[in-house]
Amino acid sequence: MDITQMYESTVLALGAMAALMLVQLIVADVVGIRSKHSPGSAVPADHANLLFRSTRTVANTNESVAIFVLATLFCIYSSASPSYTAYAAWSFVASRAVYAVCYYGNLQLLRSVTFGIALLCLLALMAIGLSVWV
Repeated sequence: MDITQMYESTVLALGAMAALMLVQLIVADVVGIRSKHSPGSAVPADHANLLFRSTRTVANTNESVAIFVLATLFCIYSSASPSYTAYAAWSFVASRAVYAVCYYGNLQLLRSVTFGIALLCLLALMAIGLSVWV
């Protein structure tokens, strides 16, 4: 069986993460345009400001996506369980989507909880990949 077929769901999760990142970028750009923000200038740190929250959503996703991609590739190239890898990858994507919605809506506690879930998903991906080697 081809590796692409074995990890089809995981590869789709990678594509979904890319789509989510694109949506987050568009949201931040639209909010910036609507608020007449001058491109390149600093956004004041104010959680009451949707522009700040939308740009932080993009920045926070950018901070974690490299780990997600590397951990996912580690699982794939280690021939780790395709189903466990897919569950962890899709759980990460879903938690990041909920995280973004919570950040936009300024739901701080729920945002922190979903951030924690995403972190657990990254740890799970690492454990799944490592399980092959120990």
